[in-house]
Amino acid sequence: MAKKIILYSTQSCSYCVMLKNFLEKHKIEFEYIDVSENQAKAKEMVEKSGQMGVPVIEIDGEIIVGFDKAKISELLGIKE
Repeated sequence: MAKKIILYSTQSCSYCVMLKNFLEKHKIEFEYIDVSENQAKAKEMVEKSGQMGVPVIEIDGEIIVGFDKAKISELLGIKE
């Protein structure tokens, strides 16, 4: 079963772009939310993560702050 993945991001964040490209490279579907354009989702992200910075990725309810490639790969079963 596919995991539910939400990427909280902004267009100007280089780590967000790297994370988005990483997920797309591995053909992993995710919901992309630009928190610079959606204040309600930005508030939701802060409530979930305790962080103002992006990227924040949620994988089946588990929050990861930043592009932690090893942790994200582990949770998604990606072998590189």
